[in-house]
Amino acid sequence: MQIAMIGLGRMGANMAQRLMRGGHQVVGFDPAEAARKAIEQKGGQSAASLERLVAALKAPRTLWLMVPAGEITDGTISALTPLLAAGDTVIDGGNSNYKDTLRRAAALAKRQINYCDSGTSGGVWGLDEGYSLMIGGDAAVVERLRPIFETLAPAADKGWGRVGAVGSGHYTKMVHNGIEYGLMQAYAEGFSILQHKSEFNLDLHQVAEIWRYGSVVRSWLLDLTANALEKNPTLHGIAPYVADSGEGRWTVAEAIELGVPAVVITASLLERLRSRDAESFSDKLLSAMRNQFGGHAIKAE
Repeated sequence: MQIAMIGLGRMGANMAQRLMRGGHQVVGFDPAEAARKAIEQKGGQSAASLERLVAALKAPRTLWLMVPAGEITDGTISALTPLLAAGDTVIDGGNSNYKDTLRRAAALAKRQINYCDSGTSGGVWGLDEGYSLMIGGDAAVVERLRPIFETLAPAADKGWGRVGAVGSGHYTKMVHNGIEYGLMQAYAEGFSILQHKSEFNLDLHQVAEIWRYGSVVRSWLLDLTANALEKNPTLHGIAPYVADSGEGRWTVAEAIELGVPAVVITASLLERLRSRDAESFSDKLLSAMRNQFGGHAIKAE
């Protein structure tokens, strides 16, 4: 099948390459000329503008977006819309908020342009391992695009599926990422406890390797943790600052809206926020309060 890949950052480029390995014809667009040249070197085509990209595709066109969520996705779709025709399909493979997805799908539906949302997991390992794809959209459209999803997934019958109507793919991926926050936090806290037990002088990489086999806490995330500890056992040079790209916040907000307790996911999100407060006013105030009521010593900066 022929497919356009819009956004040739690392993940988009890797997905394009996996599609080409599977025999699909890929035409890529990215504002960066170097990214366009890179896909050509891998055997694909590139276009220097969205207009040229659309012109290079045969109808009905399929265009996969791998661009940052929010304004950039909106801007890309706005620029594409007048160039597309009835029967074309836009797939958003980024981490968009599902409410934005519903809005975009409704706008494109007025022009009879199909819209699918593919919650995509796999990161930098997806090129070789395959991607987990949680797809929302019209059943007939998803079925027509089956060869694309089967190629990107770990196997034709594993790691992908239509989870429901448009919006459901990004909703499922949102919760997936919320769970990821909790898992990461649990591993981080556990290894921190091990690291602080100084009298045992534990080799954290060794522990991670032991847990990888036969343990009830084994996982791919633990595999990656073991890799990180092998390369940098003391985590030297890594600042204790953890970013978030939004999905954890959206998951917590959705849990509150639905009245569903999500204690672990919420706590893990708050820990990420806390990691960025190098000058914690709340901690300073706590110390001041202890001094006020109990005369406890204050540690100077």
